[in-house]
Amino acid sequence: MRPPVLLVALILLLGLSSPAPAQFRHGDPHGAKLGRSQVQQWRAGMIVRAIGGPCQGIVGYAPVPIEWPEQEVKIIDEDISQAARVSYQMVGGTVKVMVVRIPFLPAGEQAKALITLEIRRSAILPPDDTDKYVLPDPKKLDRKLRVYLAPSPKIESRDRKIRAQAKKIGVDKENAWEQVEAIYDWVRQNVEYKNGPLKGAAAALRDGTGDCEELTSLFIALCRAVNIPARTVWVPEHCYPEFYLLDAQGNGHWFPCQVAGDQAFGEMPEHRPILQKGDNFRPPYNRRDRQRYLAEHLTGTGGQPRVRFIREKVSE
Repeated sequence: MRPPVLLVALILLLGLSSPAPAQFRHGDPHGAKLGRSQVQQWRAGMIVRAIGGPCQGIVGYAPVPIEWPEQEVKIIDEDISQAARVSYQMVGGTVKVMVVRIPFLPAGEQAKALITLEIRRSAILPPDDTDKYVLPDPKKLDRKLRVYLAPSPKIESRDRKIRAQAKKIGVDKENAWEQVEAIYDWVRQNVEYKNGPLKGAAAALRDGTGDCEELTSLFIALCRAVNIPARTVWVPEHCYPEFYLLDAQGNGHWFPCQVAGDQAFGEMPEHRPILQKGDNFRPPYNRRDRQRYLAEHLTGTGGQPRVRFIREKVSE
C-alpha cells in the first residue's frame, strides 16, 4: 500500500530542497537582494510505455528543479505508478535527478512517474555597495568552487585566444566588480546576438556572433581565464551566467547578469524557474561523459521502451 500523497510529498520535499553548499537559503544579506516573486506550477518526470513486447530493467533519469536563494520549490502532487520506484540523486552538487526504476513492464502497458511542483521564483536586485567585493584567491577556493575555473563543454577557458583577450579586459579598473563588468560590457559590445546552432565560446570570439548560449559561454570563459569563478544558469528556453566574488569578510557570493537581452549586471529580472546551475556534469548513467546541461535519459531491455519526458508549465 502506498503512503498518503501528502506524506510522500513531504518526504520528497526534504530531499528536493537542499541547495548546494555555500548557498544561502533565504537570500544573501551581503550580496544580491531578492525582489518581486512569481509563483508557477510545473510538472516534471516521465511516462514510459512498453512497445513491441514486455520490457525489463528500465531506468529513467530526469533532472528536477531544486531550491536556490532566489527560488523556493515545493511538491504539491505526485502521480507514480505501482510499477515505478522513484529515488533522487544529486549530480555535481547543483542538480537533483529523479531516478525511476521499472523492473518489469508488460507489453502495451505504461508507467508514470510525475511530480507537480510549486515554484516561487524571485527577481534578483543588485547589491547596495559594490566597492567591497574582491576577487577570490584561486589557491584558497573550495574544491567544489574550483570546477567553475576549469573548462566545460563549449566553454574553452584555456583556449589561447580567449586567455589572451581576457588579459586585455578591465586592466584599468579599480575594483573586482568593475573588472567583471568590463568583461560583461566587452562581450555585449563585441559579439552580435544571432540565432544559430551551438558552437561555443571560442567560436563566438572568432565569429563575433552567437545566441544566448554563446554569449553566456564566452562571458564565463573570459571570467575563468582570469581566475574569476563563473557558471551557467539554465531556465526554460534561455540561459545566463553567474560570477563569484568575496565580500570584505571573506564570504563568497554569486551574482547574475544578462549577457543576451536587456542589460542587467549583478541583477536578474528573470522569473522563469531555474532548471539547473552549472555546465560540466558527469551524468549518472555514463560517468565518462561530460555534459553542459544534464539531459534526460532512459535505458531498458526486452521490447522497445518508449519514453516521454515531461517538463511543462501547469499554471501561474
